Amino acid sequence: MTNLEQPGPILVSGATGKQGGATARALLLAGATVHALVRNPDTDAARKIEDLGARLVIGDLDDAASILAACSGVYGVFSVQNPDFNDLEADTEEVRGRNLIKAAQAAGVTHFIQTSATGVGEYYRQSGWGEQRRDNNSLVIKGELEDRVRAAGFPFWTILRPTFFMENLPFVMRGDRLVTAYDAGSPVPLIAADDIGVAAASAFSNRERFHGVSIELAGDYLSMPEVAKILSEAWGRTIEAPAMTPGQVLAEGFFLPMVEAQEWHNEVGLPARPEVARSFGLKTTTLQKWATNNADAFAG
Repeated sequence: MTNLEQPGPILVSGATGKQGGATARALLLAGATVHALVRNPDTDAARKIEDLGARLVIGDLDDAASILAACSGVYGVFSVQNPDFNDLEADTEEVRGRNLIKAAQAAGVTHFIQTSATGVGEYYRQSGWGEQRRDNNSLVIKGELEDRVRAAGFPFWTILRPTFFMENLPFVMRGDRLVTAYDAGSPVPLIAADDIGVAAASAFSNRERFHGVSIELAGDYLSMPEVAKILSEAWGRTIEAPAMTPGQVLAEGFFLPMVEAQEWHNEVGLPARPEVARSFGLKTTTLQKWATNNADAFAG
């Protein structure tokens, strides 16, 4: 990647998580000045980002004043929020995203990148699926945050829409079974978290090319049986992907919103494809490459 030269630092929210961490690392590798937004600078994850060269900035997305201070003097902002997994019906994700957008507006941020999710926005609304779900469904909230970014008046803005993280595959396994409600014959788009960071760094380094676009991000497109075959070969153990009903998956202890998202995919599909990312000049990782790179952690 060419060196990223910008007129100011870039604030990365979620810098100790998957997407924010990947973005911070990619930006640092590209030569950017990174301000990593953290609530607690004394965690191992925060220290690791600091050791790579990031400046730790203490702030809390629930505290608007602290976020305004964190946005002061920065050129760009990478914005990521997650639902409150302890209270999935809360509006936590919306409040935190809104606080960061407002703070960036007030601070005069030039380039704002919002990470969202594949299928968010018109694709989701036109499917009619959202009408069957609660009003503060995370996909609905992400769509509303996208709209806020578009309307905020930032000189440059970009929306990234990643799909199912390859890193989350081990978390949907029970033993050597992939436990999902995806139809066996229905391919699922997949993305490596590091590719999200590379996409964000590319957008910051080429703001004209990436201004005003919403990019569906995927590195592979495979059915769950195909995923199981690739993981089995890479990890040297037999992994299965049994056909399961939503009720069976819920009985295994998975969150209802996750299972509903899989049902939505079965009904209307998801738009992320590797060729979409490639059309923007973004290189993405195949599942085979990701699984091989992580074989030491998961080999039998």
